[in-house]
Amino acid sequence: MSAALITELLTKRFGRQRAVENLSIRVPERSIYGFLGANGAGKTTTLRLMLGLLRPDRGTIRLFGQPVRRGGARGVGALIEAPSLYPHLTGRENLAITRRLLGLPPTETDRVLDLVDLRAGALRRVGGFSLGMRQRLAIARALLGRPRVLILDEPTNGLDPEGIVDMRALIRRLPDAEGTTLIISSHLLGEVEQVVTHAAMIHRGRLLMEDSLPALLSGPGSLEVETAVPAASAALLVGAGLIAEPGRAGRLSVRTAAGSAPEPQSIARLLVEAGHELRHLAREKPSLERLYHRQLALAA
Repeated sequence: MSAALITELLTKRFGRQRAVENLSIRVPERSIYGFLGANGAGKTTTLRLMLGLLRPDRGTIRLFGQPVRRGGARGVGALIEAPSLYPHLTGRENLAITRRLLGLPPTETDRVLDLVDLRAGALRRVGGFSLGMRQRLAIARALLGRPRVLILDEPTNGLDPEGIVDMRALIRRLPDAEGTTLIISSHLLGEVEQVVTHAAMIHRGRLLMEDSLPALLSGPGSLEVETAVPAASAALLVGAGLIAEPGRAGRLSVRTAAGSAPEPQSIARLLVEAGHELRHLAREKPSLERLYHRQLALAA
């Protein structure tokens, strides 16, 4: 699969702070690419570099083989941080401003409104829109002119459950409907896992790992264990030759030294015979969230 965007050794500093360091990623064409990490990991800075809004200190960015230069990247639509819209104008009027600046025909407004399922509300003033409607209108504006790449920074941030479902459905249909490559920045790994085809994880501006979603989730299995005394239980399991790492909600993530999930019966027996109160024991389903925390532990 050909690449829509490639970065090589991308580095950006702000004074003494290094926001992005030697970041090399490859975004396949027509993929939904999750760019994942905690708040402050360097995601938004990287997106601004991709858009040509910031100049890298070192490294290169290529969009369909062409270098991205300071001042703008052609063929790219973007929604970075909060939508910037005119609240006293209607949704259609907001789109018309950008459409005219781009020299596009009036039919383009209806096309993007249909894409985001917002034609019915487009005659209302934006000041009365819900946050979900504002997000969809901002994405409609970013889709004017049929960009080949669409960059969305935290697109589900602050949305209610219904808004998240709508946003998820919109993201899924864009690659086929528009032939668009999507790059989605988020710290909500569980949410992004439901829509992406590929993902990269970064921490403190550095790449932890990058691959297709099936490859990322094909890693080692593990057991999720909860006891009354997790620290003592972890010590017991490690003493038995197992790997026991902190997991979610105070539970332990347990696997063998070979990277596979141990037999639940043997773990239960080991803990109970040692007098540990076993509260929960289940096979862990592979997830981006568990993988991310495991990579953080390895990077520490």
